[in-house]
Amino acid sequence: MGKKQRQKMNVTARYVLILVFCIPMLFPLLWMLTTALKDNAAVFKVPPQFIPSKFHWENFTDGLAKIKFGREFLNSLFISVIVSIGQICSCMSVGYALARLKFKGKKLWFYLIVGSMMIPGMVTVMPVFRLWASLGAYGTWWPMIIPSFLGAPFQTFLARQFMTTIPKSYDDAARIDGANRLQILTRIIAPMSKPLITVIAIQSFQGAWNDYLTPLLYIISKPEKWTLALGVGRMTSSTYGTQWNLFMAADIMYMLPILIIFFICQNYFMEGLGSMNNSGVK
Repeated sequence: MGKKQRQKMNVTARYVLILVFCIPMLFPLLWMLTTALKDNAAVFKVPPQFIPSKFHWENFTDGLAKIKFGREFLNSLFISVIVSIGQICSCMSVGYALARLKFKGKKLWFYLIVGSMMIPGMVTVMPVFRLWASLGAYGTWWPMIIPSFLGAPFQTFLARQFMTTIPKSYDDAARIDGANRLQILTRIIAPMSKPLITVIAIQSFQGAWNDYLTPLLYIISKPEKWTLALGVGRMTSSTYGTQWNLFMAADIMYMLPILIIFFICQNYFMEGLGSMNNSGVK
């Protein structure tokens, strides 16, 4: 067997292996898509029918008609964009301070931020709810928006790790030219951190877009402020039973923006995550 044949076989084996590992991840998505194209009776057919005998494309329009899609989509988009901006600003600022400034207790603050990732989110639900309720924020979007401007542990850790890979000579050169810390961050470090900013933006947007618990806690009594996650989720609590084909159709439309954003920004996203491997924890 020649060298070229061995290389061809290795490439083929690699693709087959990738395909085998992809099937368990893609199968739920494909099942979701086929369910969205069936009539509701075919969803429960035994044995299960993977490919519908007739494609019901109208399920997508009917599913969206079950919820107030336009208003809830705009509500989700508004909250997700604001949350992304907040987390980019806060995580970049704190990450810059931890990576490039010298101050007393720097390591302690870093360990506290990293350690806070170990605390399960459910532990703080009730105390935080009581806090927002006492501030009169129940029934508003503030509990979803304001925390994003106070930073997020994982994204802050990621920002700190990324910025340690940028030589400090850039800071020194800028300071000689008279730049202050804010100007160094916004005009020098931030343009060099596009992969990092993309990762924070995608993760923040995805987290806010998929957040179901927070809207359920704070704005369930205000239907005009519902997010898309809340609207789609309420389709399963119908008194007359859930129409799973319509639910799956609405669910696909719900996750479509996240998929589009990821595919557009995937190169920056992978580059930003890869920076963690290069920097290590110092």
